[in-house]
Amino acid sequence: MAKGKLRRQLAAVEENLTSRPDAALVDILRIPEPFVSPGQRIFRRIIYALLALFAAVFIVYLDRHGYRDVRNEIGNAKGGELSFLDCFYYATVSLSTTGYGDITPITSSARLVNVLVITPLRVAFLIVLIGTTVETLTTQSRQALKIQRWRSRVRNHTVVIGYGTKGRTAVAAMVGDDVAPADIVVVDENGTALERAKSAGLVTVHGNATKSEVLRLASAQHAKSIIVATDDDASAVLVTLTARELAPKAKIIAAVREGENQHLLRQSGADSTVVTAETAGRLLGIAIQTPSVVEMMEDLLTPAAGFALAEREVEPKELGGSPRHLTDIVLGVVRDGRLVRVDEPDVDALEPGDRLLYIRSAEAER
Repeated sequence: MAKGKLRRQLAAVEENLTSRPDAALVDILRIPEPFVSPGQRIFRRIIYALLALFAAVFIVYLDRHGYRDVRNEIGNAKGGELSFLDCFYYATVSLSTTGYGDITPITSSARLVNVLVITPLRVAFLIVLIGTTVETLTTQSRQALKIQRWRSRVRNHTVVIGYGTKGRTAVAAMVGDDVAPADIVVVDENGTALERAKSAGLVTVHGNATKSEVLRLASAQHAKSIIVATDDDASAVLVTLTARELAPKAKIIAAVREGENQHLLRQSGADSTVVTAETAGRLLGIAIQTPSVVEMMEDLLTPAAGFALAEREVEPKELGGSPRHLTDIVLGVVRDGRLVRVDEPDVDALEPGDRLLYIRSAEAER
């Protein structure tokens, strides 16, 4: 028996997150929900309770010949079948509590008071007594169902690993480019960062992204792109390796603090790398002599207003022409997955399949 217990413990330790039931992932994978005020929640519960009550009244009223009223055994009470008020009284008492027996209202006024006053008090008592437990159970069940649906449907989304300054800025840029927040999944170990991401309408996964099972939980294997925005270069390299193995076709963009580690990310499978420390240093140096250049760079990197960098396919009427003669301000041409500057002779004539990197106006797009 000791060996069997040990095997069960080892199996529990080695269990992958993706093999767990959906209900066990509620505290790890969070699907954002629209805000509903407490007043609306209470109003909905009252409506549901009234619907159940009237359904019970209708059923009892249809079968009223099968019920016996204790008043029929009292000499000074009228006999006959149950009235609608009798059915309503029986339904309210039956749904709220077993409050009939030794003390029973026999007059119509007493039963009306029982329906209008006593029953609401019973309902309020039940809400105070078991409301928290019911709310917790229904919330977990609803989240488990949403997780099950999300994992079966999510495709071509973006996974952002790390929701620090870099991750938040990357998400803001994507949302500014009309990417739906529901199509972005944030993976982080910081609970505060995940709460901030959840409040922004993003799907969140709590865990270490260097583990493949955590990335599988974020459906990285079905992702269109993966952004690695961790705090240190060592974890960025390991995360990139894990992500590339799991999603060989996804586009991986990774941030690195030191330029000397850039080749490690390339070798790990990153399609593009951004050297954060050196880029910030260059901008600081440029700002001394030409601060307006830095302002323009900020404008180009902010898609919500002013100018922004964009990429589009070459139109049929533009084939064979030079990108320098187009109406758009073209900076480069992407050909065979390689970016070529617009002044290079190789791209003097546009070809089918080329993509243009150009400056667009955010106001004009709207």
